[in-house]
Amino acid sequence: MSENEFEQALTYTSYLAVDELLSLQRPLSDGPEHDELLFIVIHQTYELWFKQLLHEFAAAGKALEAGQTHYALSLLGRIRTILKVCVTQVDILETMTPLQFNAFRGYLASSSGFQSAQFRKMEAVLGRRDSKMAGHLPLDIQEEIAQICSQNSIWDSLLVYLNGRGHAMPSSVLERDKKDAYVSNSEVQDALLLVHRQDPESAMVCERFVDIDEGVQEWRYRHVKMVERTIGHKAGTGGSSGVGYLASTLFHPVFTDLWEIRSRF
Repeated sequence: MSENEFEQALTYTSYLAVDELLSLQRPLSDGPEHDELLFIVIHQTYELWFKQLLHEFAAAGKALEAGQTHYALSLLGRIRTILKVCVTQVDILETMTPLQFNAFRGYLASSSGFQSAQFRKMEAVLGRRDSKMAGHLPLDIQEEIAQICSQNSIWDSLLVYLNGRGHAMPSSVLERDKKDAYVSNSEVQDALLLVHRQDPESAMVCERFVDIDEGVQEWRYRHVKMVERTIGHKAGTGGSSGVGYLASTLFHPVFTDLWEIRSRF
């Protein structure tokens, strides 16, 4: 097929694989229950956004390590905006009442949001290092997450960026085994204070990280309250403690050093 014939053959529907996309919503309930379609569409959309977030984080990490300030700022701003969209989608899901959800909840069997491999990958990109976080996922996914955990997190990429801008970071931090979780560091905090006082461009990058941290925490909070509003304190569909576990994840900043320095300005 020539390039001209290809261009003529390409349509909105074929380019976006719309027919295939719209065939992927497959309710299991009898009828099916009206609200099961909404439940599926929302969660499939989340998975698409997680895919995009992983794509953006990968590019942002490379941009930071290459010292590309303005490109990194653009990517980090996009990540924050996508997180806002993820939070807003909770509003749509909350239009479904507990009775409407329970009309099809039994069909979900053992499936659970805990099984979202992409969300676990995103946690690893953000810096989570926990051998148990992927233990319930298929082995190939566990291997992919282990690979992510062996590389720089997005926080590590920020430290490389700042070090390259002349804000010396401890070698013990930069050269540590990336399989080890980052631990708050007073020397890093001292350097971050100087960044904010002496390097406005780098300070803007740091504030983008605070924006993203807020976005992640906001999403977790809204998710917890949505689950509590819908199923109360019942166990989750995957056998988890449901709200109890989700609530335990709240108010734990991702980039702790950026929060620790707030009282020192």
